[in-house]
Amino acid sequence: MNKLLNDIRACSLCKEHLPYFPRPVIQASPLARIVVIGQAPGLKVQQSGIPWDDASGDNLRSWLGMNREIFYNDRLLTLMPMGFCYPGTGKSGDLPPRPECAPLWHQPVLESMPEVRLTLLIGQYAQTYYLKERCMSTLTETVKNYQAYLPEYLPLPHPSPRNNIWQKRNSWFREEVLPTLQSIILPLLEKDDY
Repeated sequence: MNKLLNDIRACSLCKEHLPYFPRPVIQASPLARIVVIGQAPGLKVQQSGIPWDDASGDNLRSWLGMNREIFYNDRLLTLMPMGFCYPGTGKSGDLPPRPECAPLWHQPVLESMPEVRLTLLIGQYAQTYYLKERCMSTLTETVKNYQAYLPEYLPLPHPSPRNNIWQKRNSWFREEVLPTLQSIILPLLEKDDY
């Protein structure tokens, strides 16, 4: 796994498409029980090199009911985006994740983690890539039907503060999905070997 992570962090395959020098961001361990697959690092994460080190990460940790110490314990969680580097900004926010990363790196990382019990698919890009034709017609419908993807996957919206309006319109997410998510995750964190 160390060689694989070093190879990922040294990757510069799509550097001509990036606004900054490539800085692939990932946290992984062969012991991880939960995989969080997001979109792509934002500018703050590009600068810090720490996955989910921004307001979206604060919201995600709140959803999961965990503090930074647990969240950044690579023996518990793998944090892997669809695109490993900050893609730059477009007209309505960050650009989509670069398409090169997931096909090149995801399978080798996942094959290195035999302890994984749950994969959180955060946002449309991760859901489309992993659920394929099982995705519903909208992200809202996919998340609303989360039970159809358990126990392997649990789809979530992106935790960006920009999605607060979506959360207000879809109160079922906070009332039903988040308590279910936390009830699934808690037993996965209860081993005392970390």
